[in-house]
Amino acid sequence: MSRNRPLGLAAGLIGLCLLCGPAPAAAPPGQPAEGPGGVGDRAATIVKRGLGRASAATFAFHKAGPAPAEGRPVIVFLPAWGAPNPQAYGAWIDHLARMGNLVLFPRFQEVNRTRPADATANAERLVKAALAELQSDADAKPDSRRLAVIGHLAGAPIAANLAAEAKAQGLPVPRLLFAVMPGGIASDAKARGIQLRDLAQIPAETLIVTVIGDREARAADLAARRLLREASAVPLERKLFLRALSDDHGFPALTATLTSPAAVDPAFDAGAIKLPPDPPRDPKQSPPPFKWSADMALTGEQSTLVSQLNNARADSLDYLAYWKTFDLAAAAAFAGSDATGLKSNARFSDMERWTDGWPVKRLAVETPRAAPAPSTPAASPAAPGAARPGQPAARRP
Repeated sequence: MSRNRPLGLAAGLIGLCLLCGPAPAAAPPGQPAEGPGGVGDRAATIVKRGLGRASAATFAFHKAGPAPAEGRPVIVFLPAWGAPNPQAYGAWIDHLARMGNLVLFPRFQEVNRTRPADATANAERLVKAALAELQSDADAKPDSRRLAVIGHLAGAPIAANLAAEAKAQGLPVPRLLFAVMPGGIASDAKARGIQLRDLAQIPAETLIVTVIGDREARAADLAARRLLREASAVPLERKLFLRALSDDHGFPALTATLTSPAAVDPAFDAGAIKLPPDPPRDPKQSPPPFKWSADMALTGEQSTLVSQLNNARADSLDYLAYWKTFDLAAAAAFAGSDATGLKSNARFSDMERWTDGWPVKRLAVETPRAAPAPSTPAASPAAPGAARPGQPAARRP
């Protein structure tokens, strides 16, 4: 009898394991309750407004009620090509507004009717008009001394152009340029995509942070490094290159794709936000004829990206890799600090832990290297508009 006891004990343990089933997978960290990347003011009502007119609109978002005496920091949010509806980024916009910011979302593109070459000028005009319209509004009250620009995919080079031309266009100079998964840059003056302006005009006091993911990363990596390199007036200590890393330790897995910064919230659907109508046209004056060109149409790849954007949901990458890093970078930029403190701040790259205690892969944080000096006179920079070796094509706006 005693000889059978170990066998019986083993069988009992096996049976117990079968009854218990497999251990549940670890869950990713949730949104912080407060602070950078956090929930913000839970009780606040978010005002959603349409400025301008139906054909030239900017959406504005902020907390209801009077603004603080110093005004609200201004966040200009420039979306991916083909995604002019703030709904695709609604969760991030909601977070920014609950943190006390005034968020401006200019509709610089009419899908399949706007040329990429016109996008920068459209964005500049819309932002300038929105700031002028809100200047005397006690609830919105933009503090133009604290202005940051977020650009995603094709919105990133547009954001860089806006930073470069702010002074010339009579716009406030952005204190922070935050370029996420940059793409859609034209390879030369005749190519499809966003034409970069002279980024050497970005003022030295601007803080520049680029963020890419480790999935589909090559084009975004090249574009991010190009933005940092061509902003030559900005010192290296005011630049950072971040890489978000995918992590499948638990479920659902965290996947840092090109469209992962999107986070849909139907409450921010443009269709539900009333826009002022266009003024009546003089019947004696006919509008200029619309001229369609092939670069207005979304490519198949662009349509796929837009579909992914419109199905994205907020997760730990949003809270900790994108929202938190932006919040910390904006606080540093508005205080006049450089990127040195951000890079040395362990919290900046920390992605917290899965529910089983395992750490989520941290962000990779780099200071870009100085551009090498040309070794010979023949190695002078390419002429404006000329293609550059290794330059990302305009395939991923």
